[in-house]
Amino acid sequence: MLKAAILDDYQGVALKLADWSAIAKDVEIKVFGKPFASQADAIKALQGFAIVAGMRERTPFPRAVIEALPDLKLLITTGARNNSFDVKAAAERGVTVCGTGSAGNPTVGIVFGLMLELTRHIGFENARMKAGEPWQTTIGLDLEGMTLGIVGLGKLGQRVAAIGKAFGMKVIAWSQNLTPDKAKEAGVGYASREELFAQSDFVSVHLVLSDRSRGLITAADLGRMKKTAYLINTARAPIVDQAALLKALQDKTIGGAGLDVFEVEPLPLDHPYRKLDNVVLTPHLGYVSEQNYRQYFPDIVECIRAYLDGKPMRVIAP
Repeated sequence: MLKAAILDDYQGVALKLADWSAIAKDVEIKVFGKPFASQADAIKALQGFAIVAGMRERTPFPRAVIEALPDLKLLITTGARNNSFDVKAAAERGVTVCGTGSAGNPTVGIVFGLMLELTRHIGFENARMKAGEPWQTTIGLDLEGMTLGIVGLGKLGQRVAAIGKAFGMKVIAWSQNLTPDKAKEAGVGYASREELFAQSDFVSVHLVLSDRSRGLITAADLGRMKKTAYLINTARAPIVDQAALLKALQDKTIGGAGLDVFEVEPLPLDHPYRKLDNVVLTPHLGYVSEQNYRQYFPDIVECIRAYLDGKPMRVIAP
């Protein structure tokens, strides 16, 4: 019987949100509920497993990990792609890599949740009330009339733009590939890079991490932002120069940030972000919705069954 590992099931729901009976007679399943402390620990724990299913980028599979797992035959990622999986190395080792579908646009809710917490302090005031603190201490900012600058006007960026407009915000966009005509088609204003960072009250990042986008948002970009403006990053941390962002937040040269993604995840307990009062943090919740999970886990079962039947599906090629 083959051994299968289901990784990083932080909420303990993997076996509840899918029917695993289709593979029960062929596969022995072990669920890992906590992140591995190190790459070495991951390698040690996953020896002997022919099948490994990862939850997004929670556990990376670079070449060193793949080559250290001689029994690995099938590697599954939730979602259709995963930048932390070395698909080329997997192919060279004869490891099939497959993906799953996804549901809805859960990241959009996190974008506006971060924006609302930064402006209306809902969670902060809720905690005060439940702690028995005096009535009202904050003065909120209304999103209506503010300028939302979107970096990356793809499917997700366009969804964020539509909701921004529903809030009564002025929406502008920029990316390396965006043209004025494409922006107009999406119903938003086109801005140059310099204009977007200088004019926006919120800058929200919606790019895929790649060699081209890594470090794209620089200290110079952050330096153009208003002292009252906020950066929202629900995409990937390395798109933004992290040292420059931390300095801007510590020096309060920008109003603050709403961050769902970090260079190291889980975020270390001693990270400076945790001590800044102008930052709202969420632990990479962008894709963590029940609807998404109810797509992910049945699709994992489907991927395993298809592989066992010699007909792998949703294969991710190098």
